[in-house]
Amino acid sequence: METLQTTVPRPEYPRPQFVRRQWLNLNGEWEFAFDDAEQGIQNNWHDGRVLPKRITVPYPYQCELSGINDKGVHEMVWYARTFEVPHEWRGQDILLHFGAVDYLAIAWINGEEVGNNRGGHVPFLFEIAPYLRDGENRLTVRVIDRQDAHKPRGKQSTSGVPHDIDYYCTTGIWQTVWLEPAPSIRIEEVRITPHAERGAVEMSVYLHAPAAARRLEAEALDGIQVVARAEEMTAAAAGWLTLNIPYPKLWSTESPHLYDLRIRLYEDDKLIDEIGSYAGLRSVELRDGRVVLNGKPTYLAMVLDQGYWPESYMAAPSDEALRADVEWIKRFGFNGARKHQKIEDPRWLYWCDRLGLLVWEEMPNARAWSSDAEERLANEWRRAVRRDYNHPSIIAWVPVNESMGFPGLERNHPGQYAFIERMVSATRRIDPKRPIIDNDGWEHSDVTDILAIHDYTPTGEGLRARYRETLEGGSLPPTAWLENKPLFVLGSCYRGQPVMLTEVGGFLMEPSDVPEEKLDMLYQFYGSVRSRDELLAKYRDLMEGIASLHFLAGFCYTQLTDIEQESNGLLTYDRKPKFAPELIAEIHRELLSLDARQQGGGQDV
Repeated sequence: METLQTTVPRPEYPRPQFVRRQWLNLNGEWEFAFDDAEQGIQNNWHDGRVLPKRITVPYPYQCELSGINDKGVHEMVWYARTFEVPHEWRGQDILLHFGAVDYLAIAWINGEEVGNNRGGHVPFLFEIAPYLRDGENRLTVRVIDRQDAHKPRGKQSTSGVPHDIDYYCTTGIWQTVWLEPAPSIRIEEVRITPHAERGAVEMSVYLHAPAAARRLEAEALDGIQVVARAEEMTAAAAGWLTLNIPYPKLWSTESPHLYDLRIRLYEDDKLIDEIGSYAGLRSVELRDGRVVLNGKPTYLAMVLDQGYWPESYMAAPSDEALRADVEWIKRFGFNGARKHQKIEDPRWLYWCDRLGLLVWEEMPNARAWSSDAEERLANEWRRAVRRDYNHPSIIAWVPVNESMGFPGLERNHPGQYAFIERMVSATRRIDPKRPIIDNDGWEHSDVTDILAIHDYTPTGEGLRARYRETLEGGSLPPTAWLENKPLFVLGSCYRGQPVMLTEVGGFLMEPSDVPEEKLDMLYQFYGSVRSRDELLAKYRDLMEGIASLHFLAGFCYTQLTDIEQESNGLLTYDRKPKFAPELIAEIHRELLSLDARQQGGGQDV
C-alpha cells in the first residue's frame, strides 16, 4: 500500500468551546474514489480495498486544495485511511469526530459499519473503541451527495454549475476529522448562559450516562487568576452550576473580554474528566425598536458574509483565513456579520468571540418544499443551534431566508406558514434569550422578533422616496423591493419590532471591456459600477440614505467578498480590498454618529 502523506492541514483544535487535552487530528492525505456507477458496496470497498485517488482532507474534491480539483458532479464518493490509536488511550472510549460532511455519510472501521449521519453542516461522532484492534486500523467513509433541491444546501447550485447567485457544490468532508479518548462516564455537553446584569455564568452540564454520586466542579479564570468557583454533587445525568464573578468585565465589540472555564467531573476525589471552555458576559434585548446590548441601544452595521474561498469553496483554507475575514470586517468598520446560508466552522465563531464581532447565524435552506424537506431542515437546524449556543458573538438566529424552499408563502400557504412558526418555536425552546428572525427578507409571520427587509434600491434618494410615508410617521410599505413581495403573510402584521434592512447595496464591479447590452441578469439585478471610485461614491450615497431612515435599527451590506461569478464584494474573491477599508469605516462612523444624534444619544457602535 502506498504511504499517505503525513502533513496535516488545519492542525488547530477544531472544537474551541469544548476542549479535551488529548486528541488526534486525522486531516491530511486520504485515499479517495468516485463511485458514479454506485458499485462500491457491491465490490466491498468498505472492507479494505485500496482506493485509487488521493485527496487532502478536509477539502472537497471540487476545489484546488483537495488535490483533485474536479468540477464535475459526482454524487457518491469514498474516503479511506489507516490510523493508529495511541497506546495510552487504551481502556477508554474512542470518539471519532467529523466537523461536517455534505451530505449523507456512512463510516466503517476495519470493515464494520459504525454509524451514519444525514446533514451537511453539523458535527457528528461515533464511539469506535469496540471496533479497534492493536496497531493499524482502517477507516472508510462513503458519502452520498445528491443534487437534491429538498435538502438544506444553501448557496450550492442544484446543477453543480455556478450560475446567478449560486456557486460550486461542496461534496463530502469539509471540516476536520479527529479522534479523542474519553471516559465512559464523561461530560457530554455544556450549555453556558451569561447573565451580564448580575455578573453570573450559569452552566448546564450533561453527562454521557447517569451514575452513582459524582461531583461537578467549575471555575472561571480571568487570565491565570481563578475568579469564581462552584461545585455540585449529582447522581443524575446532568448538573447545574452558577459562577458568580466579582467585578465582572462585559463582552462587547470594543472590549471582547472572555473568561476561561474549567469544568471537571470527579468520582470521590479522583478526576475522571475535564473540559476547557470560555464565556463572554453580555446581554441581548430588543427594546423601543432597537437592539440593546449590555443595556445600551446598539445600531447594527453588518455585512453579508457567505464564507467561500476560491481555493477551497465552503471549507476554510486555514484558521488564519477565518481570522483574517473577521479582521477585514472590523477594518471596514462593521460591528457585525450576517453569515449567509451557511453554518460556519466553529473556528470562525471562535475568532468572532475573541476579536469582538456580532453574528447572525443562518441555516442553509433547501430550494423545494416537501414534508421531507421540512424534517431535514428542522433536524439539522436544531443541531446547529445546540452546537453554537455558547458563543457570545451570536446575537440572533435565522432559520429561513427569503422563503427559500417555501414558495407557497407568497400564496398564503397555511402549512408552510405554520412550519416557519414551528421553526421559531423550536429555536426558542433551545434558546429563549436571543432574537429570532423567522424569514429574513420578506413574507414574515407574527412570530418574528425583528422585521428584516431586503431592499436593493440603489440610491439614497430612492430609499428616502420608498420610505417617505414611514419617515412622516406613517406605515411601512406593504411590500418588499423585489416583485412586490409582501412583508407579512396570512394576516400577520407589524407589531413594533425593530426594523432592519438586512440586504442592501450589492453593487457589482463591471468589467470595463463588457458592453452594456451584454451584461447578464446578475448585473442587471444588483446594478453595476465601472470603477472603484464609482463604487465608493455609490456606497457613500447609499449609506447617507440609510442614515436618514431614523426608524431603522441597522443594516447589512451585500457583501464582504466577490464569489465566483458575483463581483459585488468589498474584497475580491482572493481577499484583496477594492479600496482602503478605512474609507468605508469613516462612512460608517459618520452614519452611526448621525443615528446617535437622531435618537438623542446613547448609541453604541
